[in-house]
Amino acid sequence: MDNLMRKLPIGIQTFEDIRRKNYLYVDKTALVWRMANLGKPYFLSRPRRFGKSLLLSTFESYFLGKKELFEGLAIEQMETEWTEYPVLHLDLNAEKYDKPEKLNDILSNHLTQWELQYGKGLDEKTPSARFGGVIRRACEQTGHQVVVLVDEYDKPLLQAITNLELLEEYRQSLKAFYGVLKSTDRYLRFVFLTGVTKFSQVSVFSDLNQLNDISLDYSYATLCGITREELTATFKPEIETFGRKNHQTPEEVVTAMERNYDGYHFHPDGDGVFNPFSVLNAFSKLELGNYWFQTGTPTFLIELLQKSDYDLRTLLNGIEAPVSSFAEYRVDANNPIPLIYQSGYLTIKDYDREFQNYLLAFPNDEVRYGFINFLVPFYTPMKNNDQGFYIGKFVQDLRTGDYDSFLTRLEAFFGDIPYELNDQTERHYQVIFYLVFKLMGQFTEAEVRSARGRADAVVKTPKYIYVFEFKLNGTVEEALKQIDEKGYLIPYQADHREIIKIGVEFSAESRNLNRWLIETIE
Repeated sequence: MDNLMRKLPIGIQTFEDIRRKNYLYVDKTALVWRMANLGKPYFLSRPRRFGKSLLLSTFESYFLGKKELFEGLAIEQMETEWTEYPVLHLDLNAEKYDKPEKLNDILSNHLTQWELQYGKGLDEKTPSARFGGVIRRACEQTGHQVVVLVDEYDKPLLQAITNLELLEEYRQSLKAFYGVLKSTDRYLRFVFLTGVTKFSQVSVFSDLNQLNDISLDYSYATLCGITREELTATFKPEIETFGRKNHQTPEEVVTAMERNYDGYHFHPDGDGVFNPFSVLNAFSKLELGNYWFQTGTPTFLIELLQKSDYDLRTLLNGIEAPVSSFAEYRVDANNPIPLIYQSGYLTIKDYDREFQNYLLAFPNDEVRYGFINFLVPFYTPMKNNDQGFYIGKFVQDLRTGDYDSFLTRLEAFFGDIPYELNDQTERHYQVIFYLVFKLMGQFTEAEVRSARGRADAVVKTPKYIYVFEFKLNGTVEEALKQIDEKGYLIPYQADHREIIKIGVEFSAESRNLNRWLIETIE
């Protein structure tokens, strides 16, 4: 088939549609069979648009015994019975949860549809009582245990996360509702709940503590997302077409895709996966873009960051954390990292087995620069529509060796920061420097460090290497002396490029650059 006729399933979340209408499908059915036959109650946390809805739809078709949909897939050689089970599929995606009654309405709507099929008990008034009744009757009437699939179980909680009163009301309602899955265990064949966030066990799942959380399981690290092997095998024609349009070899296309969309790890030893939404859109539009990031702005995450007074420099450089600090979100913990990780803006990059600490960092360039660009207006005078202008000018100055213009422009930049954004703390100034240099990293080799013994910033262009040291309430002379005494130049001494040392004195009183000194080393 001509690759131009191959149908990419962008936004298609129904397995039956994909199979009957001949969309491309990345085969995950071996893992589906494994889950269905090795356990019963599961929970999976994955970022938005990572294929959770399609995965649940695949389970639904499997448990409805629709063997014909799985022809040619891995599961066809594994399953022999194809038994039809009653399936209760609850999707909490399609509602805006801004009022207490919204959650009750959507639960009631699903329950009514199930009750039309399996009947309703006269004394079943609450959502949890009705849910338990439906499960029992479905099992008794069909002679088969029931399959329960819950898509985006946490959507109401996430939408109410900054409204503590509404959040608590939703939490109590969902706790009672999901708790039914424990009391009706004997009627259940399979239970699978998915969502973005794992709220702590004492919060939503305290009455459902038998769930097998596979969010960080090695065996299921690639359950959602596309592996490199799957990308090159399934999308070979699309890779070739993308390469012809962008004057790249297939190997160069895959490398560009890796840099922008790969890098998600859900186990330190598991294979990395590509973001499926961005991959499909890039192949469809034949160009790279921030497709995933643009589908949802992390405003509530920025609000949590600001409320928690979290040091952004730590976030931007990568965070070391035990699994207990990012695997579950606790509303009262004053820690935004679990939500940032679970929402897909951070991922596992390394694991220290001795001390059992994980390194969390941005998975790829799409997320790194999308997140930083989104942060900038909250901390600097730059708005989304003029960030490119600011950063482009900064980069051009350094590429041409016009460091004096760069520093003058930086001085003007700080002068534009509104007073209310500038709390006159050292951390605030450092965060702004971090954001500027991190954004420059899209176009240069820009590094910003916070560790002792390294320069504040290093920028590499084809002709120059700039080593920056900033001093708040210190002198430029002290800054240059520190560069020499701490050996910041040693890693670059063998480089052919011209090395430029820049000491910058920052005044807390004027809230701006005060003086700078430059020394060049040929």
